[in-house]
Amino acid sequence: MIVRHLSLTDFRNYRTAEVALEPGANLFVGRNGQGKTNLVESLGYLSTLGSHRVSNDQALIRAGEDAAIVRARLEHDGRELLVELQLNRASANRAQVNRAAIKPRELPRYISTVLFAPEDLALVRGEPSTRRRFVDALLGAKAPRLLGVFSDYERVLKQRNALLKSARASGLKDAKLTTLELWNERLVDLGAEIMAERLAIVAALGPFVREAYQAVAGSDQEPTLEVVMSVLSEHPETDTDDSGEPAPSVGAGLSRDDLAEAFRAALDRVARAERDRGITLVGPHRDDVLFRLNTLPAKGYASHGESWSFALALKLACAELLRADSSTGDPIVILDDVFAELDQRRRGRLADAVKDYQQVLITAAVYDDVPEELTAHTVRIEAGAIVEAETPEAAETPEAPDA
Repeated sequence: MIVRHLSLTDFRNYRTAEVALEPGANLFVGRNGQGKTNLVESLGYLSTLGSHRVSNDQALIRAGEDAAIVRARLEHDGRELLVELQLNRASANRAQVNRAAIKPRELPRYISTVLFAPEDLALVRGEPSTRRRFVDALLGAKAPRLLGVFSDYERVLKQRNALLKSARASGLKDAKLTTLELWNERLVDLGAEIMAERLAIVAALGPFVREAYQAVAGSDQEPTLEVVMSVLSEHPETDTDDSGEPAPSVGAGLSRDDLAEAFRAALDRVARAERDRGITLVGPHRDDVLFRLNTLPAKGYASHGESWSFALALKLACAELLRADSSTGDPIVILDDVFAELDQRRRGRLADAVKDYQQVLITAAVYDDVPEELTAHTVRIEAGAIVEAETPEAAETPEAPDA
C-alpha cells in the first residue's frame, strides 16, 4: 500500500496542503516547528484514530477553525481509494471512503501505518499505560474489529467505577449491589477477550522484536516480551499502576476461558477493597507488558542506546508482523525525526531495515542526517508550506537552533 496524494485543510499549522508522494522513501526536510511532523501525524491518525503527540483531537484543528480535513489517495495493486476524515470541534467526527460515509472507527480497515518517533522511548522507560496503548494499537491495526471491543470495555469499566463510587459514598451494603454482578459479567467477557488477544499478539511479536533488535543494534543481546496481568496477582489492590515495577504475574499459555475464570476469581478477591476505594482494581486496564533485555527488565537497566534500539525494534517488529498478515500490502512506515538521535552505524542499519518497504515517510531537520538511499524523493517544508525539491541538494536545510 502507498499514499499517492495527501491533502490537508486546517490541520495543525496548515491552512491547506497538497503533497504528492512516491513509492519507496519520501523525505520531508525543514527547520524545527515548520510542520514536517504534522504531515505524517495526519496519516498516522487516519490509520490509528490517535496522535503520537497529543491525546486530544482538538489540538489537531487549526487555531480559530471549527474543523480540520485529512484526505489521502491510496493505491494498492493498481486500485485507488480515497479516504477522508473531518475532525470537528463541536460535533462528532465524520469519515468517508470513496465519498461514501463510514464510521470513523472503520478507517483503520483501509490504511495501515507504523510510526516511530522520539516519544516512543517511553515504551521502554515510561509507564504501563504507554505499553498498553502500544499493544492495543497494534491489535487494532491487525484486527480493526477489536477497536469496538476496547471501546465497549472502557464504557463498562466507567459504569462499574461509577457504581462503586456511588456505593462507597452512600454506604450501600453488599446485598444492595446486585447491579454490580451484571456489570461484572460484561466486564469479564470483554476483558477476557482483550487479555487473550494481547497474549497472542505479544507472543507473535516476540520473534520479530528479536530479529529487529539484532538488525538495528548489531548485537547478540536477547530482548523478550511478557504480558503482566493484574487478574493473576495475589494482591492486585497493593500493586502499583503507572508507577513502580509490575507485579510478577505473567500470563502465558492461558485460554480465553482460563482468563475469564481468573478474572472472576480476582474480582471476588478484591471485592471489599474495590468498595473501599471506589474503583475497579483488576482487569486489562491495569496490565503491563514487561520488556526484558538479557533477562533483566529493560526499564531501569537498559542504557540510553539500548532503550532506543529496543523501542525502534518494537516498531520495526510491528511493521514486519503487519506485512506478514496483510491482504493490502505493506504498512506505511513513518520515521519521525528519528535519524538525528542515532549514530552513523545505527542510521545505516535502520535504512537497511526499511528500504524494501513499499513506502517509507521520513522527517528530518537536517538533510545530511538521513542516509542517501532514503532521499530519492525529498520535499522541503517552510512555515506550513510545501516546496518540492528538484534535487536532493536543493532540499538541504540547516539545523534549527535550540529554542
